[in-house]
Amino acid sequence: MNYRRLGNSGLRVSELGLGTNAFGKRADRETSIRIIDFAIERGINFIDTANIYADTESERIIGEALQGKRSKVVLATKGGLPRGSGPNESGSSRYHLQQELEESLARLQTDYVDLYQIHTFDPNTPLEETLRFLDDMVRAGKIRYIGASNYFAWELMKALSISEAKGFPRFVSTQVSYSLADRTPEHELALLCLDQGVGIIPYFPLAGGILSGKYSLNGEAPSDSRVVTDPNFARFLDEGRITLGQQVSSMAEASGCTASVLSLAWLMNRPAVSTVIVGATSTSQLEDNINSVSVKLSEQVMSQLDEISDTYRYGKPFAWYRLPK
Repeated sequence: MNYRRLGNSGLRVSELGLGTNAFGKRADRETSIRIIDFAIERGINFIDTANIYADTESERIIGEALQGKRSKVVLATKGGLPRGSGPNESGSSRYHLQQELEESLARLQTDYVDLYQIHTFDPNTPLEETLRFLDDMVRAGKIRYIGASNYFAWELMKALSISEAKGFPRFVSTQVSYSLADRTPEHELALLCLDQGVGIIPYFPLAGGILSGKYSLNGEAPSDSRVVTDPNFARFLDEGRITLGQQVSSMAEASGCTASVLSLAWLMNRPAVSTVIVGATSTSQLEDNINSVSVKLSEQVMSQLDEISDTYRYGKPFAWYRLPK
């Protein structure tokens, strides 16, 4: 496994990270724990979760799996998206984040998280309030580093400016939908991250499995695909992205690897990317994706991948999670 700095911080994370959105939902407790053990054995040290994944079950499973192994991983979680319908059950206020962080720590069975990420920008809470709370938690030893997620470039830059002016910790990373099927971060966000030393952590790096080539234009899908286990995912399927997945599959076959590996390797070579989080519902799936770390892409292959995905530099992001104003 190879390791990179998370942004300009001194924290080193595996090039491939483990996303755990499926834990407790599409992967049961026993399978999820096996995947975590397998990931650690293969050198993956970055594990990413959130307080809302599988209605908090993901954090509980991870907490159980990491007993006796906590020091082996860089553990990341998030807070800020809705946890209920009450007036203070969402957003980035001190009130909401304090409660959610404490509950996350309890579920994760740990005294601290290595990276605490604000799950999305909150238009109803001053950034200074959010950043001052995060500063307090870093000083208290409950958080080591802070990150953003689903922030527009101007929102992230404003947060960085406030941190600099007030002496607060800076966001060292930002999570965003980024893949061959969604290159919209390249317009402004990636350039900002390069300039400011913020590491990009792509989510949906395989566009929910579309870039694995498993979907066809006739509507058929494997029994274990996301669209079968999560029918709501069907909203992401369109002819253009399915065709892109098939094109990537053809290139991967010629390169002697799977479409997933080729897609992940391309993403690892994009500027400002620190670690690519990939989900898994089996150890065999994760084992294949780990091969992306050792794949060396030629300039010709990179150029061809850039060309066939160029249309996805424009338009709407593949996924974007926001709070109402």
